Amino acid sequence: MAKRDYYEVLGVEKNATQDELKKAYRKLALKYHPDRNPGDKDAEEKFKEAAEAYDVLSNPEKKARYDQYGHAGVDGAYGQGGMDMNDIFSQFGSIFGDLFGGGGFRSGFSGFGGGGSSRRVMRGTNLRIKVKLTLEEIDHGCEKKIKVSKYVPCKTCGGTGSRDGKSETCSNCHGSGVVTEMRRTMLGMMQTQSACPHCGGEGKVVKDKCHDCHGDGIVKSEEIITIKIPAGVQDGMQLAMQGQGNAAPRGGVAGDLIVLIEEQEHEVFERQEANLYYNAFITFSEAALGGSIEIPTLNGKVKIKLDAGTPSGRVVRLRGKGLPIVNGYGRGDLLVSLNVWVPKNLTKEEKKMLEDLQKHSNFQPNPSKQERGFFDKMKEMFS
Repeated sequence: MAKRDYYEVLGVEKNATQDELKKAYRKLALKYHPDRNPGDKDAEEKFKEAAEAYDVLSNPEKKARYDQYGHAGVDGAYGQGGMDMNDIFSQFGSIFGDLFGGGGFRSGFSGFGGGGSSRRVMRGTNLRIKVKLTLEEIDHGCEKKIKVSKYVPCKTCGGTGSRDGKSETCSNCHGSGVVTEMRRTMLGMMQTQSACPHCGGEGKVVKDKCHDCHGDGIVKSEEIITIKIPAGVQDGMQLAMQGQGNAAPRGGVAGDLIVLIEEQEHEVFERQEANLYYNAFITFSEAALGGSIEIPTLNGKVKIKLDAGTPSGRVVRLRGKGLPIVNGYGRGDLLVSLNVWVPKNLTKEEKKMLEDLQKHSNFQPNPSKQERGFFDKMKEMFS
């Protein structure tokens, strides 16, 4: 079944603020939370659907990709089954901690189905880099090897943060990763849960810290990363490489590498979406007599035929000679604008020849009705 529009799922407009998104998500999370709907598979799917929609729309980078490409722009982040229940609670723990603090609801850091871990999973931060591409590279797709400075797991301690690889159960939360407290509200005393401040929600602490990473389990290093750029990308587009960002402390989930595409200006072509534009200049005799001229493309030269009496400004469309359509099928077109070249510096002999030609009736302007229609189009364009 096709996925529903994320804005439709949350019931918000495209210009919704972060507060409006959170409010809409909290309302759905409360309605379809599995603890309120035990054994209801339909409610569970709607709960996952709402979490996935909020995850995308609350993240500016994911939202931009979704707004431009729809589900195809973010589908790589989720499998066929959408978000995992454990991911939902670990990722949006602060929301669930406030929303489901009392009444027997599960903690924002708890697993699902009774078998999950209550410990918080740390996540590394995302990295952002910019990659410059030529139109030729965009046309075929390419690989770029980029050196990035980022946090990686500490080799000395294997990413554990401990010199001996051991950790102890947190004495504050007793390994649960959460702390519970009672607070007074207008409705009476409410029980709330939040991440343990002593262990950061991990449920364990390192006593004998590694000297190289100082107990974090990560160190700064440089890595060469190979980035595969698909054909047809556009300037300003962002590609996400999952798990290629900064490593997380003590064996957590690594962040993503966000690649921003910067398209370099081309000497010959101008681009609009998948189409390319080229200005070709022809002589007066070529325009009057017709013939053929060579036109460059991104993949070699091609010949196009000129009809006798070709007017300046005529546009010839070469289908399929543009750029590939990213995340789609087919290619754009190459649009060639034919411009008659008017010489500026003439010799006496050349001037005499043109003056003689001017006397002939065929060289006097006599536009047809179709040619006069060009001016009507220009009026519409500038009105």
